[in-house]
Amino acid sequence: QLQASGGGLVQAGGSLRLSCTVSGLTFTNNAMAWFRRAPGKAREFVAAISSGGRSTNYANSVRGRFTIFRDNVKNEAYLQMNSLKPEDTAVYYCAARKIYADFNRGAADYWGKGTQVTVSS
Repeated sequence: QLQASGGGLVQAGGSLRLSCTVSGLTFTNNAMAWFRRAPGKAREFVAAISSGGRSTNYANSVRGRFTIFRDNVKNEAYLQMNSLKPEDTAVYYCAARKIYADFNRGAADYWGKGTQVTVSS
């Protein structure tokens, strides 16, 4: 089970940190990722991190502003979002997958329920 939290309303330029708490599976065997779905748009990849945390991948739209990281003791993954823009407004979902490669293509083994992020201008 994956549970995302930390969403909310923030002004443009602000920051938020999303958390994804994982239970019921071996966290250290899974790569983790964040996806988002904006109103009226398809779900899109945001960021991924390998099971050991050594490799990360970001969508071009968030690179340099967002950071994905994980705590393999707490079984949690995080998305630190800085310099937020109104176009970052979306429901954010965390996902887990045994294979890190091509995670950005959207296939996941497990999905969590989303958390809403709203960025006001």
